[in-house]
Order: sequence, then structure tokens, then C-alpha cells
Amino acid sequence: MPVSPESPSLTDQINALLPQTQCGQCSFQGCRPYAEAIASGVADISQCPPGGDEGIRDLADLLGVPAKPLNTEFGLHKPPSVAFIVEQDCIGCTKCIAACPVDAILGASKFMHTVIAVECTGCELCVSPCPVDCIVMQPAPPSNTERSRAQKSAQAKRRYDARCLRKEKEEAEKAERAKKKKLALLKMQAAKK
Repeated sequence: MPVSPESPSLTDQINALLPQTQCGQCSFQGCRPYAEAIASGVADISQCPPGGDEGIRDLADLLGVPAKPLNTEFGLHKPPSVAFIVEQDCIGCTKCIAACPVDAILGASKFMHTVIAVECTGCELCVSPCPVDCIVMQPAPPSNTERSRAQKSAQAKRRYDARCLRKEKEEAEKAERAKKKKLALLKMQAAKK
């Protein structure tokens, strides 16, 4: 049955059911690539530890297939957690900021950083790049656990999409600056001849 332009694609429907942690535990570079792989039959519905059994059941219901247990080769389902930066140990390197897929870390180079706990998806991607091991995972505060899974996923997706757009814009601006600089250099060289 063809999908109408107004209705979401199967990939969009699958992606909407994923937790949007962008953690990569499923072996794909984020939730959307995993959703695309499920939709095309390349990946199984049991590869998302953050989604756990509830997420697998939702995917199974959508796809009309039997639910199955989480494939522990991809990790274990854990209670909701958030990153916490031990601020007195933070050296302000910004590596955690660059790693955070939802821009949930605030700080600047050479200044201490902090995590916006209510926005943190618990992906743990900020932990390994930290050169001083000042990031620890802690149980999510009540404000994180009171929102429904769908609300948390939708908010994380909005933040991830906004970050992706910002990064694309930054790259385009950087390329434009390099192009202008190269043109100016070529003009200078031509004027010298």
C-alpha cells in the first residue's frame, strides 16, 4: 500500500518509537540510521538497549512481528541516567560538548562545564572523550523520569535535529570563509604578476 505524502514513512514511524539517545549502541550512527536499517530489513528490532523491552514491543506492534528479548550483544537496558560533571575536576577542554548529540552540556574552553540534566538523554557519549574522567553517570532526576517515553524521545529528537542543523550551518559558513579567503589570495597573487 503506497504511503501518502501526509503520512509518515515507515522509517519515520520507527524512528518516532526509538529513544533518540543517538548513542550508537545498536551499531548504527544514531536512531534514524537504525530506523532505516530496520525498515529495510537490515537490522533487527532487538538492538536498542536504551529502548529496552518496551521499545522492542512498540516496534514489534508497529511492524506486526513477534516481540523478542533485547539482544545483549548490543548492551543491557539500564534505568534512566544522566551525565554529571564533577566541576572541580573539569579542565574546560570542550570534548564532552563536542560529543553530546543533544547539546545538553554547557561550558566554554578553559571554563568548567555543566550538564543540563533535564535535556541529557543518558547516551554516555561524553564519558569516554573526557581526558580527566570527571564525567559520571547518575540516576536521572525525577523531572526526567516523570515525562513519558514519547515526550522524552520527541524532545531529544528536536534537540538532536537542531544540533545537526547548527553543525551544517557552521560547516557551510566555514567553507564559504575558506572560499573567500582562497579567492582573495588568488586575487593578490594575480595583482603581483
